[in-house]
Amino acid sequence: MASKRQMGYKCRIAGVLLLLLASIAALVAVVVIQDTWTLTEYDFEWPGEKENETGVVKEIMNCRVSGAGISEMKVDQEKDTKSWNGFKSCMVNVTQAIPVKKHKTTLLFLGATAGMRLLHEKDEQKSNEILASLSEYLKTLPFNFQNASIITGQEEGLYGWITVNYLKGKFLQKNLWNKYAHPEGEKTVGSMDLGGASTQIAFAVQDDEDSEGPDFLRVKLYGYPYNVYTHSFLCYGKNEAGKRILDKIVKESSDPSYILNPCYPEGYNVTRKASTIYDTECTKKPNKYNPDQELFMVGTSDSDKCRSIVKSIFDFKTCSSAKCSFDGVSQPPVAGEFMAYAGFFFTARALGFEGRSDLDHFNASVRQLCHTNWTVLKAEKTWISNEYLRTYCYAGHYIFSMLADGYKFDKDTWKNIDFQKQVEKTNIGWSLGYMLSMSNMIPSEAEVIPPLTDPVFAGLVFLFSALTIIMVVFVFIILIRTCF
Repeated sequence: MASKRQMGYKCRIAGVLLLLLASIAALVAVVVIQDTWTLTEYDFEWPGEKENETGVVKEIMNCRVSGAGISEMKVDQEKDTKSWNGFKSCMVNVTQAIPVKKHKTTLLFLGATAGMRLLHEKDEQKSNEILASLSEYLKTLPFNFQNASIITGQEEGLYGWITVNYLKGKFLQKNLWNKYAHPEGEKTVGSMDLGGASTQIAFAVQDDEDSEGPDFLRVKLYGYPYNVYTHSFLCYGKNEAGKRILDKIVKESSDPSYILNPCYPEGYNVTRKASTIYDTECTKKPNKYNPDQELFMVGTSDSDKCRSIVKSIFDFKTCSSAKCSFDGVSQPPVAGEFMAYAGFFFTARALGFEGRSDLDHFNASVRQLCHTNWTVLKAEKTWISNEYLRTYCYAGHYIFSMLADGYKFDKDTWKNIDFQKQVEKTNIGWSLGYMLSMSNMIPSEAEVIPPLTDPVFAGLVFLFSALTIIMVVFVFIILIRTCF
């Protein structure tokens, strides 16, 4: 009898504890349900699943075309042959990578950027002929070829901004029900792209009186409006800026057969033809210009002198508005996170940075690289070819001057710059934003997924609580019958 009484007592205690635990469980479950409406799931590679039922868009392959760029076609037959072979080789790989049954429905675009913009200014007929030749070839492929065009610098900047934010999930995120919704309070990321012939900056700004003008583009993505400041600086790409810097160095020298180059490392000497500097719209040809003239350059590893020359290609003084970057271009203050890619990333990596950095540390690293002997530099940076390695002293000063003196990044905002090549294993560039825009894969409107109203949420809480109570009572009855 005593044993039975003791068992009944223990069962009553267990029953009370069960009720308490059930109540706590109900409260915890309600909190979890409430929190899951902001669940973030990154379930994409290139660049992610689409809200409008077009399926997952992912990068199948990335083929780098060997040879010179298309802007250098129709000049040298040997170079043309190499470029065409490289172009066709890549298209063969693309054709093989796409299932045959998808060929006819696969949209094909060709977008040309700053190199062709420069050529179009210099020789419109030649640029049109190059695009026509490429179009004729692309039409022979088994795809749905749309067009070949030269995109504007402003478009290039905007497409880069779309790419960065699309890959980082700033436009849409999945909720608990596997539906896409605009992430509440999510801020977009600024974009900085450094190519060979131009550089672009783009970032979203608030709508006010100062956010009007030719450099502001209003776009609507997934039903949400954005006012994006975007500007492209032609002739400020890494390659063209390098030619302008070399032009300054040549003009400061009195003897073309022995030119001291402070931006080249000590121990590095090279002979180059004048045409490699002046055969472009970005530099002014000297008097009595001879494209075959040989210029012998001797590296001196003079960081301060190199920086002075680099800064001289910018105009930081002219400004007719409240705030400017350089060359009289109006720009609102930079704010928030920025992604710096392409030439920005490769230069930062040569300096020993990937990701975020400190302004003073970045500056010190540029000076250190500039003062390093060529032999030591080659031994330390074995993964970089000599053709590029010789350029990173001026490139480091160039990027620092552009970002700090031009865009006005300071010690605090510099920490918001993320130097990256990829996001989610995907190369960053303008091409994804271009593809999404040209193929209309980004809808201007998105399905509105409103948050739960108070009555609906209260109803769910009541239903959950009722089911919990019924379950607890059922378990409690079984427990009492078992004990007694």
